[in-house]
Amino acid sequence: MPPIIDRKGMLLIISGPSGAGKGTLIQMLTKDNPEYCFSCSVTTRAPRPGEIDGVHYHFITDEEYADLLRKDAFLEHARVHDHYYGTLRQPVDEALADGKIMILDIDCQGALNVMQNTTDYVSVFILPESFSALENRLKNRGTETTDSLVIRLANARAEVGKAGKYQYNIINYHGRQDEAVGALKAIVEAEKQRINRYHVTIQED
Repeated sequence: MPPIIDRKGMLLIISGPSGAGKGTLIQMLTKDNPEYCFSCSVTTRAPRPGEIDGVHYHFITDEEYADLLRKDAFLEHARVHDHYYGTLRQPVDEALADGKIMILDIDCQGALNVMQNTTDYVSVFILPESFSALENRLKNRGTETTDSLVIRLANARAEVGKAGKYQYNIINYHGRQDEAVGALKAIVEAEKQRINRYHVTIQED
């Protein structure tokens, strides 16, 4: 008889400074793989060109954000880059109960809040190869004003200083995303086999 397999869901926390390329790595990781779910955070900032409401973020007003906060609807929430962000609790709980890998693409402040309140998670910090490379990526993105660029670079230095609080670190070298996503896939596959998420019962023939 085949073994009985009980597989639990995984909460995968991925962080990194703005411009480190974590969004691209997540897209490569999850492409055509229904095993993954992506937590669509809410934010009070305006959408960037090409961003779709309900896909990249739920774009909401300050009033709507305050209402969700009063209802205790957030797994975590924080003010980042002069805007509010939050992870809705219900979609995360539902995905984990369904055995899915739920990805949280969140900043360090939010990630550390989740880590403090949750015991079963996998945390990965994505690093750029250098701060100058990070600055070039942000400039080439063409979405930052001079003031916002200064803020994001200052925040990046603070965020990189917290990389040691994560279980795993991956350097995303420019033009070598395949290497970074390969490392990310290896981490996920190893963590899927941990006995707290993967229980096998061998039966008699």
